[in-house]
Amino acid sequence: MNKDLVYKRILLKISGEALSGPQGFGIDPLQAEKVAERIQQVYNSGVEVAIVIGAGNLWRGRQGLERGMDRATADYMGMLATVMNALALMDALERQEVDTRVQSAIEMRAVAEPYIRRRAIRHLEKKRVVIFGAGTGNPFFSTDTAAALRAVEIGAEILIKATKVDGVYDSDPLENQEAEFLENLTHIEAISRGLEVMDNTALSLCMDNELPILVLNMWDPEALQQSLRGEKVGTLISLSSD
Repeated sequence: MNKDLVYKRILLKISGEALSGPQGFGIDPLQAEKVAERIQQVYNSGVEVAIVIGAGNLWRGRQGLERGMDRATADYMGMLATVMNALALMDALERQEVDTRVQSAIEMRAVAEPYIRRRAIRHLEKKRVVIFGAGTGNPFFSTDTAAALRAVEIGAEILIKATKVDGVYDSDPLENQEAEFLENLTHIEAISRGLEVMDNTALSLCMDNELPILVLNMWDPEALQQSLRGEKVGTLISLSSD
């Protein structure tokens, strides 16, 4: 491991939209390759990388709920969509010569390993990237919560939420030009201010387990590497805002 790095093991939370093309929907192999290249840089530095990816590019349960769909059914569909994204990202990573495994919280042995915590940790120790699919395996929980849960389970030192913006603002910077950038926050501040960084269940789980969250721009070519060296980048959410 590179001596300049401050983290040995991270969990990277990526939105499903990161895999979509200009239309904002579906899986674009070119976009998957670009995401894989970012992850490859981290992998090559010696950091152990686990990933949770969303499903917003394939399915948004809210749309189903608005049309009367059962919440559990909508959530299970979203979980299956995350497995599709996980497989697409695994393929892109392995074409970059990054040894990768997909583990699914919903058993589907023909396409993915079942999620087993000790096996996941062993893969990481053997320098394989592990992608966790199907959320927590339960309806009513988001992929943010799945990311927090898996990060705690595997002993990740930080949860990095990769987005399209530089970090957390006090309001939407796309709608408010005077939005204030927030460099540091506590978990409880993120919850009480309703900043929608992650859902409250995920934030509470991270707070209870003293797991810091770093929100940064996935598409900044230097941001991920800077974060691993402990340089100031994005917004850090931790027990102390100092």
